[in-house]
Order: sequence, then structure tokens, then C-alpha cells
Amino acid sequence: MNSASTIKETRIRLVAAGGRISQDLGAGRMVGMVLVYLYLQEQECSLDSIGEELELSKASISIAARQLEQFGLVRRIWRKGEKKKYYRSADNIAQAMQKGIFTVVQNKVKLFGEELESVRALLAEAGREQDGEINFLRQRVDRAKSLQKRLHLFLNNPLVKVFSRGSNR
Repeated sequence: MNSASTIKETRIRLVAAGGRISQDLGAGRMVGMVLVYLYLQEQECSLDSIGEELELSKASISIAARQLEQFGLVRRIWRKGEKKKYYRSADNIAQAMQKGIFTVVQNKVKLFGEELESVRALLAEAGREQDGEINFLRQRVDRAKSLQKRLHLFLNNPLVKVFSRGSNR
């Protein structure tokens, strides 16, 4: 196998693996594919070139790139006089991933807390009935809310935030 074939095969396999892992984590296959593709490129890439290389639609690539940009995993590069959008992976991809995952977890914990409050209100509307199942649900929701509050406090602890940033090396 010549070096060009080896490079192409390496990129294909790693992009596919990135897609599978991303899909397993719930972020979607294309998000992982675009992230790994950009990580393996020396230069920034246009949405057109990414789409051609990965054989995916420009719209799909655009959506994935915007998601990655929101997490700080890729950044948009502006070229003077061009309308095309160009992207490249973050300079410190490990730090960006760590920060992105931490932010996602914080947001999910917050959303779960809001849902627990909503359910608590629903159960409160049931009054003080002695229905065994309602009382059981109240107890479980209260325990889950207590856990959610502790997790929220933990995630917002200044020391945890310092460790979540990772090193700059």
C-alpha cells in the first residue's frame, strides 16, 4: 500500500470510528465524523469540501459544524472576500472536549432539576391523598431532587470548575 492509500485509509477508519462513538454518546454520527475529519486536517476546510470527502449533504455538515462550534470543538475561519464557511478543529481539542462535556452535564442536571420541580407541582395538586402510589412517587421525586441539588452544587463548586478546565499543555 502506498503512502497516499495509507493516509486515506487511516482517515476513513478514524472518521468512521469518531462517528460511531459520537452516535453511541447521543451526539449523532455526523457530529463525530466532522469533528474527527477536521482534527485530521492540517488546514481549515469548507463545508463543501467536508461534504464531498465524507459523501454527506452540505446541510448535514453545516448542522454538525454549528453544534461543534457551540461546544468549542471547532472554530469558524473567515476568509476575506469569500462567502464560503471554513472550519478547523479547536487548538486544544482535549481541553475543548472536556469543557464541552462538562457544560453538557451541567445543563442536563439543571434541566432534570426543572423537570423534578414540575413533577413536584403536579404531585402537590393531588393534595394529601393517602394513595400509596402517589406517596411513593412523592418520596422518590424528593429523593431525586435532593440528589440533583447535591450534584448541581458539586458541578458548580469552584474547585470542580478549575479541574474541569484541564491543563493548557
